[in-house]
Amino acid sequence: MYWTLELATKLEDAPWPATKEELIDFAIRSGAPMEVIENLQEIEDEGEAYESIEDLWPDYPSTDDDFFFDAEEY
Repeated sequence: MYWTLELATKLEDAPWPATKEELIDFAIRSGAPMEVIENLQEIEDEGEAYESIEDLWPDYPSTDDDFFFDAEEY
């Protein structure tokens, strides 16, 4: 399983909190790439609800600042 920012953003509008099955259903209905669905299927399901994408991908950047350099530094 691998996540990229592009793949993870496909779940931003998911109905959080959501179970694994709800996330897979959302991904299918929203037309997410097959990689998103495959990643969700690989999750070890313990029947718990996930609160946000951070529960699936702990390294998910919480702000856009993580991807842009600080123009004032240069």
